[in-house]
Amino acid sequence: MDERSALRRLAAALPTAGDDAAVVDGLVVTIDMLHESADFPPGTTRYTAGWRAVGASLSDVAAMGASATAAVAAYAAPTLEESELDAFVDGAVDVCESVDAEYVGGDLDTTAEFTVSTTALGETDAPVRRSGANPGDVICVTGALGRTAAGLRAFEAGDAERGNDLFRFSPRVAAGVALAPHATAMMDSSDGLARSLHQLAEASGVGFDVSWEAVPVHDAVIDYAADDADTRRMATTVGEDFELVCTLPADAVDDVRSEVSVPLTVVGDVVDEGVKMDGEPLADEGYTHE
Repeated sequence: MDERSALRRLAAALPTAGDDAAVVDGLVVTIDMLHESADFPPGTTRYTAGWRAVGASLSDVAAMGASATAAVAAYAAPTLEESELDAFVDGAVDVCESVDAEYVGGDLDTTAEFTVSTTALGETDAPVRRSGANPGDVICVTGALGRTAAGLRAFEAGDAERGNDLFRFSPRVAAGVALAPHATAMMDSSDGLARSLHQLAEASGVGFDVSWEAVPVHDAVIDYAADDADTRRMATTVGEDFELVCTLPADAVDDVRSEVSVPLTVVGDVVDEGVKMDGEPLADEGYTHE
């Protein structure tokens, strides 16, 4: 099975699965696994790895509209080097503190490839699911897209300093909490905007009509994109940007913008069926775990 098929099979077997995180009696819990070969390009520091790995799980908490409480990580590497472990923990602590959460430890092991498994906890009495979008709503994104794609290009170009900077994204926990009372559906953009739209459409039984000109593109993309088509690919299909993709009533947008501390951009409308960009079908392409 590919990853999407496996996820659908698990969702069918586990009725409470299918969102960015599970919610049990107001407790939000999520888990992620990252590997050096797939997730940390050469030049990624252990500080960035700690920030990014824990941040990925905190982003899942944000996507549920929950406040973040704590995070843990299982850290495994070929050898347990003091400086690398200390740097990883510093990154994990700092990203938690950035969203008013606490990094509370985890587990250690040795393995052939540097691997991290992270769990984040949060709290909410009214989680935002992926399944509530309605025709007539608008579709919005926080921040700007393509940050990770630009980071990958920076690493490829040998600019590890910029690559590390771009890889240390800000989990949108505060934005998720502010959006929660208004959003009808929400998820994070870890798989890319295009795939996120397809996932939301499938969960909600709706479609989307999106305008490419409305999509906010991270400034760094311009420095690395080969042409307009490459810019579009970097912003919509590479993924791992960890912005929020949400739907809400059109008349709520202005009120929400005054409450959200990051830019909130309307990129299109919720329609009855189909996922389109500029009137053309938008392919279900995005990040896939190999």
